[in-house]
Amino acid sequence: MTDQAVDFEEPSSENRPSQAGPVPEERAGHAIVDAVGGRFIGRQRELKALRADIERAGLDTISGRKAPRARVLLVAGRPGSGRTALAAELTRRLADAYPDGVLWAGLTEPGGEAVPVERVARGLLEALGSTAPAGADEDVLTGMVREALAVRRCLLVLDDAADAEQVDPLLPDNPECLVVAVSQGPLTGIPDVRPCTIGGMDAKSAIELLSRFTGSVRVTVDPQTAESLVEQCGGQPAAMMLVGGWLAARPQVSVADAAKQLHGQSDDPEVPVGARPLARAFRLVHDSLPQSAGRLLRLLALAPAGRVDAHTASALAGCSVSAARSALEDFAALGLLRSAAGAAEGNGRAGGEQVGGEQYEVPGCLAPLLRARVAEEERPAEVQLARARMLERTVRLLQSCRAVTEPEDSAARRKLAGLPRALRFPGAGAAGAWLEARRPVLVAAARIAVADGELDTLARRLISALVRALVAHRGTESAAPELYGLHRLVLDVAVRRGLHREQAAALLNLADLDARTGRTADALARYRAALDAARRGNDPYAAARAMESVGGAHQELGDWERAADWYGRALAQRLLRGERADEARLYGRLGGVHTYAGRYGEALRSWRAAAAGYRRLGDLPGHARALSEAARVQEYAGRPEESLRTCEEAVAWARRAGDLRLQAALQLRLADTLERLGDAAAAGLHRSAAARLLGDEVSSLRNP
Repeated sequence: MTDQAVDFEEPSSENRPSQAGPVPEERAGHAIVDAVGGRFIGRQRELKALRADIERAGLDTISGRKAPRARVLLVAGRPGSGRTALAAELTRRLADAYPDGVLWAGLTEPGGEAVPVERVARGLLEALGSTAPAGADEDVLTGMVREALAVRRCLLVLDDAADAEQVDPLLPDNPECLVVAVSQGPLTGIPDVRPCTIGGMDAKSAIELLSRFTGSVRVTVDPQTAESLVEQCGGQPAAMMLVGGWLAARPQVSVADAAKQLHGQSDDPEVPVGARPLARAFRLVHDSLPQSAGRLLRLLALAPAGRVDAHTASALAGCSVSAARSALEDFAALGLLRSAAGAAEGNGRAGGEQVGGEQYEVPGCLAPLLRARVAEEERPAEVQLARARMLERTVRLLQSCRAVTEPEDSAARRKLAGLPRALRFPGAGAAGAWLEARRPVLVAAARIAVADGELDTLARRLISALVRALVAHRGTESAAPELYGLHRLVLDVAVRRGLHREQAAALLNLADLDARTGRTADALARYRAALDAARRGNDPYAAARAMESVGGAHQELGDWERAADWYGRALAQRLLRGERADEARLYGRLGGVHTYAGRYGEALRSWRAAAAGYRRLGDLPGHARALSEAARVQEYAGRPEESLRTCEEAVAWARRAGDLRLQAALQLRLADTLERLGDAAAAGLHRSAAARLLGDEVSSLRNP
């Protein structure tokens, strides 16, 4: 399972016995990697039944109505039963019939919690190439998903669904699409769903799977014991892969020895009967590990999004990166981890090695077993220390990731040079690729740090480093969806710790994103809350910024009176603090709302005050623009001669500033004024002058 809503690299629930090849995915495709290689084993009856269900008439067709939604096939089974492997193989066989691609969405987090539908929808939209507005709610996002899929012929796999409430909002309103849902039980409430419940594999297929690990000789010499071993594993692919990996690591051990040791494993009476074979197989493998390796394996339960690389493992266990990398490779050979397909493509390289190395996934069926072992065998203080080391390592990597984008002679680059070689990126491209490949994991790490409640200082440092890295590599607009979630996490910590200044900053950032996406009423509420927090924290800068933003929100809503009132309050505070650039800007904003409200006298005074402020600051283009707005107000007020003189003054200041584009724009405005005064000849001269200025600007851009 992954903490991200949508995993387009590899289906991520339980162990897959095999897949025969890649699944075509036009927009988000990496090959689905077979854990042990070769063709898909078994489940032919289930595959045949699923394909027959696609062709079978639904209830709508029988009643003579056109199906309003996509057909839903359900693969139901316990974690470890190979349910995701079956869905993957079905997808591979059907992919050619769906030219617009295959999408995978994981609906359960490694901790067992259901992934919020909003996060799933956002991931699907990203894969479909659609831009989802930052902070949009679930209904908006799921509506966008359905709209995007309404004109496509896609195959959508919803992996590890907890209930029908997760699946229903994502179903395409398009009968040309197909949905394959993977779940432990029925999806009651979804009409006409086609269930396929799977249990253990048949004996022949199970022995073939086991032989892939052990080789055929050990199975052939004792086929009866091999069948007994399969029976002890309940025919569950995940259990057999663990036992097979254990045997593969011990060429001298017979199948009979494995069956004997597996039989000797005790059962936990609290574990359901159907889950006991996998628990016994896991205990066999875990207890055979050296003490240090067993501890590292258990601590992988703390890995964000169930993803781990050498850096994460090294920090969790407090060992070297090389030792952690070797241990992860051993775990993968034992079937305890699987390679995260395509992850290595996005890894940055430092000194010829991948930063952090290959990424691995903790299989979803093993995550609960790892968590139980952590609770049994690790002291809470040690677990907390391991989590803190992991978060601290993540902070340092993010700082390195951002620093590589800074100029060569900057303080950040000098600090970067002092970091260990394993933490350094060779360039901005490698760092950006690393950040993109691990983005869902990093966001998950931030959520885990905040949810912990006892690592708030580390959580704040991690979020700050992640925000800076995302902005440096992706830009504010592109990273807005992630930034919105991160600012909400900062707000949670600030409220919990009573950090009023940080609360104000988080509210301002969230409100800005709300305003940018058209949710002005929400932005207004947050700006007011930010003002209250700034006052409690005695933060005059945030208070003034909040007051100005409240005014801007009222202006956006067309409430000129309140907008002018709040701009006036913000201006009073700026005047008190002597912040002249902000004073000039606020005079201009006051002039704008007074103009909209038709209060031309007050508007003119405000624009002249803004012009004077810009002139004192030496901002000649700002001075010229303020004068041009004053001329506009005079024209609105029915004073064209005064408007003409003020506009000529603005042109002169623009000429003095050397701003050709501004000068041309002002001369065009001057031409309009002259035309209204009846002087067409003079207006023509100014239009010609503006055209020449724009031509000169184009020439200067072409010949710098």
